Amino acid sequence: MLVHAHSGLRWLVLGLLLYAIFNAIGKSKSSYEKRDKMVNLFAMISLHIQLLLGLILYFTSPKVSFASGWMKDASLRFYGMEHLIGMLAAIVVVTVGRKFAEKQESAILKNKKIALWYVIGLVLIIASIPWPFRGLGGQWF
Repeated sequence: MLVHAHSGLRWLVLGLLLYAIFNAIGKSKSSYEKRDKMVNLFAMISLHIQLLLGLILYFTSPKVSFASGWMKDASLRFYGMEHLIGMLAAIVVVTVGRKFAEKQESAILKNKKIALWYVIGLVLIIASIPWPFRGLGGQWF
């Protein structure tokens, strides 16, 4: 059940990130309102919730095994190292980017920082997801 929750929540996280990015790009020349701040915050919070679910799975899932030779098996290496490092990097990028954006004085700079840092985080996330076509045992939901 936890695996399905983690896999299904990915779509909410991706949707919120995309919404925050397009919101920042669309408002790059206008104001930065409380609603914009909340959109960015919810995108970041959804990433942190996904991280908590992922950490529970990391320590309980049979897909993560550190038995002898786990670096030679692509699936075990992906779930044991590549997925974790990629997602942690993405969450750090989004969190730091949001903090940098909040410290900016002008609305234009805030929106540009959000767009830039959230896009970098999104690219890292998309590269680190075990998509079904990658042959790593991932599912769509």
